[in-house]
Amino acid sequence: QVQLVESGGGLVQAGGSLRLSCAASGLPFSARTMGWFRQAPGKEREFVAAITWRGSSPVYADSAKGRFTISRDNAKNTVYLQMNNLKREDTAVYYCASTFAWSTVVVSTTPYDYWGQGTQVTVSS
Repeated sequence: QVQLVESGGGLVQAGGSLRLSCAASGLPFSARTMGWFRQAPGKEREFVAAITWRGSSPVYADSAKGRFTISRDNAKNTVYLQMNNLKREDTAVYYCASTFAWSTVVVSTTPYDYWGQGTQVTVSS
């Protein structure tokens, strides 16, 4: 049974930092692209960042560039999202997801076949 379990969300003041983790089990983690998405109330789920199975060539949404860093530890089957200088507009439920795909398609939800349950991030002013 495949499981992706996010953790690390919470309430933080604007300008603060959070580190999200996503622990994977039941799938060949080291062979799969991992992505982070987020969904704010009333909005569609949107891409945040993705990283290849090797941990190279991270891709970021424009909103995340310069503030967020995606990384992974294949020995621990875990992907991380370090979020710095958080803004109120970063408030959302954050989801990790997994796919065998790479290239430009990974910015879409379409190729991802496994998803976590999400973790809430709330940024206050």
